[in-house]
Amino acid sequence: MPERISCFVMSGGVGSRLWPLSREDNPKQFHDLAGHGSMLVNTVRRLKARPAGDTPVHVIASERHSERVRADLAGIDLAGGHAIFEPVGRNTAAAVAVAALETIATHGDGLVLVVPSDHEISTEEQFWNTVEKGVPAAEAGRLVVFGIPPDSPETGYGYIESVGKGNVRDVARFVEKPGLEMAKAYVASGTFFWNAGIFLFRAGAMRAAFREHQAAIWQKTECAFAAAATEVSGTYLPIEQYSTIPSASIDYAIMEHASGIAMVPASFYWSDLGSWQSLLDISPTDGNGNVVIGDVVAIDCERSYLRSQGRLLSVIGLRDVAIVSTADATFVAPVAKSQEVKRIVEQLEKSGRLETKFTPAHARVLQPGAWRERVAHWLFEETLPLWSTAGVDERHGGFHEALSFEAAPLIKPKRMRTMARQVYAFSVAKLRGWDGDADGLIGHGIAFMEKGRTQRGGWARVLQEDGTIADACEDAYDHACVLLMLAHAYQAGNPDALRLGQETFAFLDEHLEDDRLTGFLETSDGTELRRSNPHMHLLEAFLAWYAATGERGYLRRAARIIDLFRSHFFDTESWTLGEYFDEAWNPAVGPKGQWTEPGHHFEWASLLVEFAAKSRQTDLIAFARKLYASAIATGLNRSTGLAYGAVSRAALPLDLISRSWPQAEAVKAALALEGTGGPDLKPEIEARVGRLFRWHIDPAPLGMWIDRVDEKGSAVATEVPASIFYHLVTALMQYLDKTEEAVYRSPSFPQSINAAEPLAALNRETV
Repeated sequence: MPERISCFVMSGGVGSRLWPLSREDNPKQFHDLAGHGSMLVNTVRRLKARPAGDTPVHVIASERHSERVRADLAGIDLAGGHAIFEPVGRNTAAAVAVAALETIATHGDGLVLVVPSDHEISTEEQFWNTVEKGVPAAEAGRLVVFGIPPDSPETGYGYIESVGKGNVRDVARFVEKPGLEMAKAYVASGTFFWNAGIFLFRAGAMRAAFREHQAAIWQKTECAFAAAATEVSGTYLPIEQYSTIPSASIDYAIMEHASGIAMVPASFYWSDLGSWQSLLDISPTDGNGNVVIGDVVAIDCERSYLRSQGRLLSVIGLRDVAIVSTADATFVAPVAKSQEVKRIVEQLEKSGRLETKFTPAHARVLQPGAWRERVAHWLFEETLPLWSTAGVDERHGGFHEALSFEAAPLIKPKRMRTMARQVYAFSVAKLRGWDGDADGLIGHGIAFMEKGRTQRGGWARVLQEDGTIADACEDAYDHACVLLMLAHAYQAGNPDALRLGQETFAFLDEHLEDDRLTGFLETSDGTELRRSNPHMHLLEAFLAWYAATGERGYLRRAARIIDLFRSHFFDTESWTLGEYFDEAWNPAVGPKGQWTEPGHHFEWASLLVEFAAKSRQTDLIAFARKLYASAIATGLNRSTGLAYGAVSRAALPLDLISRSWPQAEAVKAALALEGTGGPDLKPEIEARVGRLFRWHIDPAPLGMWIDRVDEKGSAVATEVPASIFYHLVTALMQYLDKTEEAVYRSPSFPQSINAAEPLAALNRETV
């Protein structure tokens, strides 16, 4: 009986050389490129076709693709294997280590076959004939690779130099992607083979190789594997441990250093389908040598790859050209240069474009405005009625800091920023047509807040329940919230807002601006680390006052914050936004200097777009896109699609809790970026609103929200903080304003929400 071979399919790649078809959210292994099913499914079926012997099949994939993997493999018997999900990609060395560990845990020192998920191989029989030839060498403890006899001087492949003849040969060395002249010499020599990226070995032999050459990778992978959670849907590796594994390819980490490696020449036809040229080579062609897929009209064309995903593609007189058209992008190049599409992808990513990240899927995505009725109902019939009654402290004044899930007030000190945000939310609601007692609520809140004025004319950080000052610290963050509130209260007609705003600006200039005029202190005594976040909220307030008054002095104030963003806050290499800085605006020493927050990336993105619209600094749109792309690429929990609390500049999650406010800010950022010349974000907007309701709003009692969700999607909130109200009101009001296709009417909201109305148009600029 042939020995068991545990098979592992590596399915974590992106396949950027097949852009615009292959993207981060839908990489090439999930596409039907050869005309007979997805690459992943074909690979699994090939492994299951072993003529004899126990052959469990496992798939190692990204956790963000877990639903797609489960859908593709539904109904396929994995013969005792299962899916293993990586929370973040750590390259192929970590995946191979996981394969060895899984095999050792399940079957001991058994044989392991590791294969890519996205290669085209001629027949299952030829594949297994080749693999079985390597089994004796693997059983003897050698690491076995498979070489493809080259038929052309490919510069996009790695090469293996072999020694000897026969079915099993010694490996002299590995060579990564040589130049054209060197590749020609390799092909002519007869001793070089393309590296197929397929590995056969005993689990114990690979363990020994890692311990000798890459002990850190093995130890950290072993730690992550031991802490993995296995469920019916698969094994989930923990992000805390897995993200610490050094990222390296198996070729670089092990194969280039290990001794005694064996190579088996392949008897099957092979292609990595890594370029449009390779797809032209293996796909059925018409009488003129063209590959034509989709709605294409081709006249007088030869040897060209022509593919359309949706709209009509019409071409005349082309020779040796690749054209790939999707709903949002078109790629055109000579077939011989099609591998260079990676240069396009790199340029798009540098420009903050999202076409490399997301695939338009109009058949699966809600149409613009699909959430309008639910959003309007939640705002005007559930949330505003609740927080304008149960959220108001009628006895002591102001608003309750938090409510229980039974809508009972929780007795806590009242933060000035929370009081200001509640007044702001009711001001915005009035400006958008809410028929509740907004004027009364605005006046009630401001009267209570004035109890917290300090002797110097500032605003105290925290008040007792009755309004006496509990913490007299004069905080820049709180003053930003007060200024934002007063700008909107002024627009809503409050008679005291303008005077209070002028007094607050005077205090800001005298006591919170630093002596070098390079921004604002954290507090008036200037003893804490400096943060970008208060500056972001001051930028928001300055823009609001400019919109409310038209006075350019406020815009000049905003421009100074923008200068700080450009010179210190934004990191051009990682596209991240720093949070903590020293007095000279250098990133703080230690962990705080690496701390970034996806939610703040989203907030800054929308504010940069707003400032760009009010100034001539249109290059800020690219910065906004980069912030949004960075937060989406590295700041999301792939299980829930929600933004984490914090990640490092190196994209390692630091705070695994997903709060409700970053999800609201993601909606605002997508709304702001839509229509700025980038990709169509309307489906993305609907998806973001959908996630906000799915995880934070719908599971909560009417008018409330679940503020905290853990990494597995479980609610961990114990109360409903009032400070989040303004985030949700702002984002969802903007959503109603900017989805004009549908109009919602309600008895409690008599005016239609129409972006053409003067008040709505005014406030789209200010929020």
